[in-house]
Amino acid sequence: MKRIQVVALNTLREAIRDKALYVLAGFALVTILGSKAIGWISVGQDIKIVKDICLAAMSVFGALTAIFVGTNLLYKEIDKKTLYTILAQPMERYEFVIGKYLGLAALLLLDILFMTAVTVAWILVLKGEISPVFFQAVLLIYVKLLLITALSVLLSAAASPILGAVIVFCAYVFGHATEVFRDLPPQIAGTPAEPVLKTIYYIVPNLSLLDLHAYAANNVPVNPLYVFWAAVYGAGWAIAMLALACVAFENKEL
Repeated sequence: MKRIQVVALNTLREAIRDKALYVLAGFALVTILGSKAIGWISVGQDIKIVKDICLAAMSVFGALTAIFVGTNLLYKEIDKKTLYTILAQPMERYEFVIGKYLGLAALLLLDILFMTAVTVAWILVLKGEISPVFFQAVLLIYVKLLLITALSVLLSAAASPILGAVIVFCAYVFGHATEVFRDLPPQIAGTPAEPVLKTIYYIVPNLSLLDLHAYAANNVPVNPLYVFWAAVYGAGWAIAMLALACVAFENKEL
């Protein structure tokens, strides 16, 4: 456990020094603070739009951080040959993978806490209301990012960074549109595309289950039991992908 902790802390330190992280954080901050400008377009709906945009910014920029940093986590260590020195120590490969994952998960937690604090302060300055469902939405966004991070680490162990980033990004987009693949229009029925789209529906995590943006924007209460099971669903996918990442890295020729 201590070896995993050391890897996680080192990963967090390295990630914090990554300039790309600050570029993404800057874009997220500008999006959050600039959300008021878009809110002016809809009279009487400005706070609602601000909440929706701010939550979307947390999800999108958090996912981009997970993708760009996560898909390079293991590949970078292999490319720089630093991995050989690390594994020469009494450390198992799975411990290294889990440590890397936890380090990035900690980074994303700091990102989410920072963006949540800025968003809450901004909404209060605009004399808006923060209800419990807002924090439920933030919680599920973080669970979603943990899932995306696990997939990024898996692709980092199994593919090049560019290919891995493309696949994870597609999974992020498709994961928010799985309902479309389930409820296909009649024109698709019987065509070769039907089994392909239905397969995507079953193999891609349903990220829309972790999306409470509309509820938070409109201050509509959500059953805590739903939030609990949605979090369990996302955590289950994350654990499964992290386990696959460990297996893939164990069998990888270095």
